[in-house]
Amino acid sequence: MRITLFGAGSQGDVQPCIRLGRGLQQTGFQVLLTAPQNFAGLAQGAGLAFHPLRGDVQQIMAGETGQKYMESGGGNPIQSILAMRKMLGPIALNMAEDVLEACTQADALITLAVFAPFGATVAEIRGIPLILVEPTPVLPTGDFPAPGWPIQMNLGRWHNRLSGFAMLEVIWQWYRPFVNEFRQRFGLRPVTSSDFHHLLTSVPLLGAYSPAVIPHPKDFPSSVHITGYWFDETQASWQPPADLQAFLEQGEPPVYVGFGSMAGRDPRRFAEIVLEALAQSGQRGLLATGWGGLGLPDVPKNVFVLQEAPHGWLFPRLNAVVHHGGAGTTSEGLRAGKPTVIVPFIVDQLFWGKRIQHLGAGPAPIGAKQLTSTHLAKAIHQSTNDPVMRGRAEALGRAIRAEEGVNTAVDIIRQHLGG
Repeated sequence: MRITLFGAGSQGDVQPCIRLGRGLQQTGFQVLLTAPQNFAGLAQGAGLAFHPLRGDVQQIMAGETGQKYMESGGGNPIQSILAMRKMLGPIALNMAEDVLEACTQADALITLAVFAPFGATVAEIRGIPLILVEPTPVLPTGDFPAPGWPIQMNLGRWHNRLSGFAMLEVIWQWYRPFVNEFRQRFGLRPVTSSDFHHLLTSVPLLGAYSPAVIPHPKDFPSSVHITGYWFDETQASWQPPADLQAFLEQGEPPVYVGFGSMAGRDPRRFAEIVLEALAQSGQRGLLATGWGGLGLPDVPKNVFVLQEAPHGWLFPRLNAVVHHGGAGTTSEGLRAGKPTVIVPFIVDQLFWGKRIQHLGAGPAPIGAKQLTSTHLAKAIHQSTNDPVMRGRAEALGRAIRAEEGVNTAVDIIRQHLGG
């Protein structure tokens, strides 16, 4: 059976698709990954056939509109609609056309849930079944506020569910004009936000996160499956460069600090805050520059500047992790059993920070706009010295390591498709 996997966004969005694709391929499916061209190397490394999409989301986020969006924190959902439409406008229809082409021989399509309206349109045109995957919950629930909703406090089930429907409407409005223009080309009726919600609850939806982190909400439909995180188990055998290995061995485990693509238009500010916070907390540091980059000032000898290393190999060797709260980086820190400090910038990152705080595996998140060296130093000190927090992080890590998320997801897909 031939499956096309459609993923776009940051590396944290596309990596779960690659890991699922590898798992499917190992059980006999023929998998074609369709994603922006800049992910061709990752697909090749995983042994997956690749169909490029026009449009580089990382490049868009590094541009003027993307940087302004990250600086604003995406905290105003209405403003996010205008920003996302401006960023997606030049590429949305091209990407939809490319996904349609990638499904020419497909027997099924698997896509990220946030792109479900595009995926459903392609599946309808091709007459093939659709399966959705999500690294972060998208369906409304009374259990917690919706990821991306500005008020990440549990004010009761009514508020939580309303925030979920509000964020679904926001996501739908990001894409609405492009989806319906694409559908019009093929004589298909326009769709609405109600159709979006119905779609999410009527086809299989695989949550690529741990039930130890997000227990299955009772108000989720039976079509939603929380499988456990999808990890790359080959990372454990990665061989580090000599200078990184030497740094790790020459003292106490360091604290990892990395903000991925989120450094904004003033990366030097973040670098200076991080270095001062490490100095105040008395910790050795490991700074990851990410594709957003950090404008690094003079770096002391007890800090190592890291260009690249797989988190699955690196994080178990650390004392604590500090990052932006992307779903993928969060999962790796939790699996390693390390206390986590989240500095959220946009969309779902505050949600993961609050979730970690709720689980007792890290301190309260510190918003990027409020970040100071004093606040960060205090959070680092707590995460490296609080025995209760460290114990909870370690227990959560053991629970996550016992899961087999990719295998569970593959079994569900096989049952649904009969492969």
